[in-house]
Amino acid sequence: MAREKAERSRVIPEVPEVVVMRLPLYLRTLVQLSQRGVEVVSSQQLGQQLQMTPAQIRKDLSYFGRFGRQGRGYSVKYLLEELRQILGLEREWDVGLVGVGRLGRAIISYAGMAPEGFHIVAAFDADPRQVGQTVGGITVQSMDHLQESIKATDTRIAIVAVPAAHAQEVIDRLVECDVRAILNYAPIPALVPPPVKLRNIDPVLALQSMTYYLRSL
Repeated sequence: MAREKAERSRVIPEVPEVVVMRLPLYLRTLVQLSQRGVEVVSSQQLGQQLQMTPAQIRKDLSYFGRFGRQGRGYSVKYLLEELRQILGLEREWDVGLVGVGRLGRAIISYAGMAPEGFHIVAAFDADPRQVGQTVGGITVQSMDHLQESIKATDTRIAIVAVPAAHAQEVIDRLVECDVRAILNYAPIPALVPPPVKLRNIDPVLALQSMTYYLRSL
């Protein structure tokens, strides 16, 4: 075990983004297995649950070191702990939210983030009618206070839930405030400079990709 940790303490090669995107899926599956009392799991069993090949799972994990032994599988508890560290989930993360319309309010009210270590600590809006209102225990602030508030809370993650026409402008301001990870719900292909990470979430695009398979129905 100590040897395996030492191997992962070395410089990790550049990991393809698609691999990083799959790590939370592994984590969630391992959490479910742990809750069921499963102590050891094979790549074959993980593959069956995730609809992936065992070889792909082993290849993904190999970017970060050796986690199991051939023929003996992975310790669910140990792999869980290691993936949490790899993903930076051994700590709590403060999150800022820009845009407190219907979507923004739903995000603040969503109960699934806090248990995973993500806490919305500040919310902002350009609409004077929203400023000063309390949503989910958070007082909505003016965009004029964006930089001051983010600096005071050392927030590095932000969620953007504003209309598409204003999204890039908001994202640019967040980058200027030293935010380094942005989750964008606006339906535009926003741009950020490296090393800022941007994830776009657009339900319409997801639906459009699924209707491809329904054309003949």
